[in-house]
Amino acid sequence: MLLGVFAASAPAFAAEGDPYRISGNVQLDGEPLEGVALTIDGPGGLQEVVTDENGQWVVFVPERGEEYVVTLDENTLPEGIAVVDEADDTPNVKEVEMSQGGRVTVNFFIGEGERNVTSFFDQLVQRVVQGISFGLMLALAAVGLTLVYGTTGISNFAHGEMVTFGAIAGFLLVGTSAAALPWWLGYPIAVVLGAVLGFVMDWGLWRPLRKRRVGIVQLMIVSIGLSLAMRYIFQFFIGGGTLQLPGASAQKIPLFGAVQMSVIDLASIGISIAVIVAFAFWLTKSRIGKATRAISDNPSLAAASGIDVDFVVRVVWILASALAALAGILYAYYRPGIRWDMGAQLLLLMFAAVVLGGLGTAYGALIGALIVGVVVEASSLWIPADLKFASGLFILIVILLFRPQGILGRRERIG
Repeated sequence: MLLGVFAASAPAFAAEGDPYRISGNVQLDGEPLEGVALTIDGPGGLQEVVTDENGQWVVFVPERGEEYVVTLDENTLPEGIAVVDEADDTPNVKEVEMSQGGRVTVNFFIGEGERNVTSFFDQLVQRVVQGISFGLMLALAAVGLTLVYGTTGISNFAHGEMVTFGAIAGFLLVGTSAAALPWWLGYPIAVVLGAVLGFVMDWGLWRPLRKRRVGIVQLMIVSIGLSLAMRYIFQFFIGGGTLQLPGASAQKIPLFGAVQMSVIDLASIGISIAVIVAFAFWLTKSRIGKATRAISDNPSLAAASGIDVDFVVRVVWILASALAALAGILYAYYRPGIRWDMGAQLLLLMFAAVVLGGLGTAYGALIGALIVGVVVEASSLWIPADLKFASGLFILIVILLFRPQGILGRRERIG
């Protein structure tokens, strides 16, 4: 049995906001192993790294005093070589805690032995389940975005910042301070604050612009400016680092086969499904929901039939912002972590879900979000994790080539 020691000297620089590092080198019989792949999961999201010609690797992480999971991909080791440790059922996976000194090394025992191999099918099932979880969370945000577009014609580029606002509000209410509220009280209040933000934005900005009959292009430009303003306000107040909600590092439990999820992951799926079902009931059965659909189909006809368009649009803004705030809290657990630009990272995927499902259709946004979520997660089996979001945009292009109006969209005459 040979000891592979991770103890490399990392570069003397670090990314801004990520000052702490996990580093090391991989050796076999004193010889460095190049091209060995490792993944590091924890606050700040999943990172992938491969060893260089000296067998060295290093990643920068944003949080001190937090747990990280380091996984060595045994498929990238030489033939007949594996990570072996009789005292550990999964020797190629190590949990480490970032020390107060901001430096961590990890030791693996590398030698001849049987590899702990997860079949491709098991990996695919795990990714699909994660994709469904991500897609449901994405649907909460995308449904609000498509409702706003359907009733007002605005492509709201500030919707991502509504997602960030919900996560930050949740952290301020349920964080680690002595005055923190219990999660079952703090998170609903954060969602209510998100709804209040939607009301204030419509009352103070969008309704006055609508009354002045400002064009759609100008409204879109205003939303871009609002997005940038909100984003850098968030950075000013919370900084460029990563904040963690309580319980973000919850232990994963086996469900079936190779699928493992934490209690928070399961709760996120359950909450997303419950909220989506309640929203669907509201949209199809309630008076305001029916009025919302009528305005989405034909605003002029809806107004002529006696529907108070301004009131319904305000309700839509409130509901869309509340859903975005809830999505922000769930996404902060999914990443895990809260960053000032986390909503902006989701924005293109939200638009992809909306366009894929059909502009202005709430059910289309739900279907589009699920497709994007599954494709994004499953694609990481073939492409680097850093590029997986691009796969969601790629599938959007492919489907629109065959169905330009989206999955549930309607063909419209132009000109």
